Amino acid sequence: MLFSFINYLQHEKRVSPHTVLAYQKDLEQFQHFLKSSFEFEEFSIAEHPHIRAWVIDLIEQSLAPSSINRKIATLRSFYKFLLRSGVISKDPTYKIQALKKGRVLPTFVPEPTMEEILQEMRFEENFEGQRDRIILEVLYLTGMRLSELIGLKWSEIDLYESQVKVVGKGNKNRIIPLSVRVKKNIILYKKVFEETFSILNTSDYFIVRKSKEQAYPMMIYRVVRKNLDLFVQSSKRSPHVLRHTFATHLLNKGADLNAVKDLLGHSSLAATQVYTHNSIEKLKAVFEQAHPKA
Repeated sequence: MLFSFINYLQHEKRVSPHTVLAYQKDLEQFQHFLKSSFEFEEFSIAEHPHIRAWVIDLIEQSLAPSSINRKIATLRSFYKFLLRSGVISKDPTYKIQALKKGRVLPTFVPEPTMEEILQEMRFEENFEGQRDRIILEVLYLTGMRLSELIGLKWSEIDLYESQVKVVGKGNKNRIIPLSVRVKKNIILYKKVFEETFSILNTSDYFIVRKSKEQAYPMMIYRVVRKNLDLFVQSSKRSPHVLRHTFATHLLNKGADLNAVKDLLGHSSLAATQVYTHNSIEKLKAVFEQAHPKA
């Protein structure tokens, strides 16, 4: 059942490898809980009380509500799949409610700090140095997701038109313009790439390891954390923080919300609107500082 569901996600839903792995880990964790708590591990036998017991167990482990809600969403998708496949006759997740959670504003790097990072960062002229520079600049200057950067190939970068084609969630394509700065550094990186590996094929991945194999998430995380450590005090220094920073800075400069939505690859405005809260906070600060009656 689990194998069939994973196969369905990969080949029919065409979800990202990162999402597939998250679904698989959630379901394996649930299966382990069933075995250790109720002495069975068949998903089709589980009923509402078993799932509710798992949710309570997760709460007692002090997991964040957002993490628990994601696991609940995984079970809902899985059991809907089993229902459509005729494996089960009723959905045991039907009455399971998502946990309430406080709204958390996205963490971002302030504009002066980001400018300092871009000016002060020093990278070696070798392949790894230029690659690490490109990782940081592309994440911040395009707003790409981690999975999108890892899956990016040279064939999707159009230096002539100064744009990049990104394959996002649900296998949806979008075009992101490249700034003069990032285009210039991509050209430098391309030169070092060709010198390092003798040849550059358009089918090659854009970000690779020294072995020319595709990059992996933890490698990107390490590059981002290493270079933000010297400038950013926040405990959050992930690739996604650079995506949040991209969106927040655009809105702070007056960018149209719909345009930012398209650049980020969001399916609805609701996901993009969370960034407007940071912009509003900035406006409030300006108002309180400048208005005589504030």
